[in-house]
Amino acid sequence: MAESMQTSQCMGLVLPGGGARAGYQVGVLRAIADLLPARAPNPFPIIAGTSAGAINAAELAIHAERFRLATLNLERVWRNFQVEQVFRADTWSMFRGGANWFLAMISAGWLRPPPKSLFDNQPLRELLAANFDFHGITRSIDSGHLKALAIAAASYSSKRSITFFESLPDRAAWQRVHRGGVSCKITLDHLMASAAVPFLFPSVPLNDEFFGDGSMRQATPFSAAINLGAERLLVIGTRNEGRADRRVKPRNPSFGQIFGYMLDALFSDGLHSDLERLEQLNEVLRKTGPVNLEGKVLREVDLLAILPSQDLSELARRHVDCLPRSLRTLMRTMGAMNPGGSELMSYLMFQGEYARDLIALGYSDAMSRSEEIIAFLEGGSSEEYRAQPQERGEADAVGERSENHAAG
Repeated sequence: MAESMQTSQCMGLVLPGGGARAGYQVGVLRAIADLLPARAPNPFPIIAGTSAGAINAAELAIHAERFRLATLNLERVWRNFQVEQVFRADTWSMFRGGANWFLAMISAGWLRPPPKSLFDNQPLRELLAANFDFHGITRSIDSGHLKALAIAAASYSSKRSITFFESLPDRAAWQRVHRGGVSCKITLDHLMASAAVPFLFPSVPLNDEFFGDGSMRQATPFSAAINLGAERLLVIGTRNEGRADRRVKPRNPSFGQIFGYMLDALFSDGLHSDLERLEQLNEVLRKTGPVNLEGKVLREVDLLAILPSQDLSELARRHVDCLPRSLRTLMRTMGAMNPGGSELMSYLMFQGEYARDLIALGYSDAMSRSEEIIAFLEGGSSEEYRAQPQERGEADAVGERSENHAAG
């Protein structure tokens, strides 16, 4: 392995939303850390995160001087996750929340005002406050280990997708149709806003506006990293559109199945549309070369996407019994325990048992593409790598490392 993996082109890392599925990103990141020298700094000068991906992105930015340390910190938290660390799921809290909704409905809001959300995610705020030193982002930028951290959120007031970013002074804010970038110091409120899944978690006030999950209205998840100067992108998704979903017997969908479908669309549709759009644009630019469009030069942005090799909703089904009884009751009431309803559970199952499976899968998927990842980090084109015959002489060694990591 080369002592460093520096390339003349600025590398960006994109971590989209995915709720509990973002544990998969941790496994991929840990594999990348193992492919780098032991004390290597963060190889991604520009990091963009959304929703749960924003939380992973912030940890990488805070400890940008030691990439492996950042991934180990993330892995420690995710491996030991409990639902109660994210939102209140005890019997009394669930009963009180249900009673508030019931009273608000039957009284048309006279007895109780409409609740702000289904769950109270104050435990997540407390967890992040205890573990994240947000001043570390500024230190990483000042030390040269980071150029920009971007966190996406959606404004309920202006109905726009806003990217809050902390960066070098030479990065300018931008305004586009229904989206824009705002320079600021990234704080806990920005992470909470980015991860405020609609209906599930309450919105967060920022700059005289109220914000919710960054995946809403995020039609172009890659644009923030590109606007901040990224010329190459590594993307770690939480759903693989190329894999056929497990088919179930057609039936009238339950509320849980519909809600899971909505979350899947929220977290995945923008990412995969942007992947397809960028690949098409790159194909045109390979034939024409850079294009000057109204004073802006369009150049090819090489991209490597790492997506799950398995259906994560199926992984979630294996760990249903690990959920708190009160949450299992709610999921059963919503129909999420029925065939086809596991999609919702896969986004809400913040449990260590499920997270450990996600981490192991992410690690294995990344290690199976280790040569491609190394070549990409060193500046080679992902298209060029895929066009070459694949050498699999180290496959057994890679598999052994993956199994050892999963066992750990």
